[in-house]
Amino acid sequence: MDRVAVAFENLNNRRRIAEVLESEGMASCLQCRSADQVKRLAYKQRLGAVICGFKLPDESAGELFYDLPDRCALLVVARQSQLEMLPSDDILRLPAPFSRRELLTAVEFMLRSYQRTQPGIRPHRDPESAALVEEAKDLLMDRLGMTEAQVHRALQQRSMDTGRKMEELARCILEQEERAWLEERTGGVL
Repeated sequence: MDRVAVAFENLNNRRRIAEVLESEGMASCLQCRSADQVKRLAYKQRLGAVICGFKLPDESAGELFYDLPDRCALLVVARQSQLEMLPSDDILRLPAPFSRRELLTAVEFMLRSYQRTQPGIRPHRDPESAALVEEAKDLLMDRLGMTEAQVHRALQQRSMDTGRKMEELARCILEQEERAWLEERTGGVL
């Protein structure tokens, strides 16, 4: 069973999330109140995952992310408006309020991502994959009138729900767009 740090200033939030994860046998939770506690555990216990709120008493989640070891994944649970302010696409996000199923799905995705990177470091997209994701985001923003953060969150959620990488989803979106364009130009005769 994986060990996960659950860090919220509010005791009830810590307990509720830890209870859900432990009752499902998904993770053994180490409850923390501050970013400093999380960092100490992450380095001493070699934790691979942290779940926290947007703001801890001593540091924001965005600041904490840069202080964690590279191998450590971070899931931030907060209001959507706060999640949009997080500084890195490598921070996993779960908008509140959320269902039990959404929490379990997000944590399962985070733990799978962590296990794939062991014993290495947090993977980053190669430039070609990053460009592909950005192109798909631009297309969706244009077509759906959504912000970049909303599109990113939608792709991230779909990635978690399907177990597919964001690059793979982006490729599918762009291929569908190209097929639609060709059908329009050829009158549906391909």
